[in-house]
Amino acid sequence: MKFGTIRNRLGEKIDYAYRDADAHQDKLVVIGHGVTGNKDRPFVISLAEGLAKAGYPALRFSFSGNGDSEGTFQESKISKEVEDLQSILDVVAEEGREIVYAGHSMGGAVGVLTTSKDQRISKLISLAGVVHTAKFCKVEFGDQVPGEGFMWEEPDCPLSVEYVEDMNSIDSVLEIGAEIQVPWLLLHGTEDDVVPIEETHEIFEKTGVNAKKVVLEGADHVFSNEPDVEKLVSEVISWLDSSS
Repeated sequence: MKFGTIRNRLGEKIDYAYRDADAHQDKLVVIGHGVTGNKDRPFVISLAEGLAKAGYPALRFSFSGNGDSEGTFQESKISKEVEDLQSILDVVAEEGREIVYAGHSMGGAVGVLTTSKDQRISKLISLAGVVHTAKFCKVEFGDQVPGEGFMWEEPDCPLSVEYVEDMNSIDSVLEIGAEIQVPWLLLHGTEDDVVPIEETHEIFEKTGVNAKKVVLEGADHVFSNEPDVEKLVSEVISWLDSSS
């Protein structure tokens, strides 16, 4: 693999896929997924492939405890995923490339928190990003008992006490969004029934002049329709071209 074995600070191997490109070798787009997801979600693969075809190298990865990355799902939480992302940056930043991070859903919150304190991310992309973490946890999983229940009734995704405590402790990344100084693309679908599009509107209002907001009419949370994926990829590439 391009970057060899990548491990987080606990020594857990992070599963990733790298897609090289002929142009823009001075840049690298790192793509992180949302809760219960992994690097192989269809729209994540499509985004990486589309970026590469447009000349942008891309690395998509699964946070620890997800997909084929080592670790347990019960230990998955935003705070740990921030550390996972920083471990990725420790490796890829050695080449001196300009790093763009694109995070979906909970991975979007990871992006806000990481970018606010890690200058190695030069551009940020939020795809239906979670803003109010405590509210998200309550709305989506409030009917489950932490340590006993499951996320969206998926047996492979137990709702841990650690996850709930972390989401409540963070509470929201809204105010942290005001600290983001790098160019930032916020993209959200109008038919998202997991993360309300109002959250993207809110955090956009907190950002500076470097932010751009794109609303995809009719798109759901995971951009499950092919035309929505094509539009997503097109918007990301257009933004990267214009902000290079």
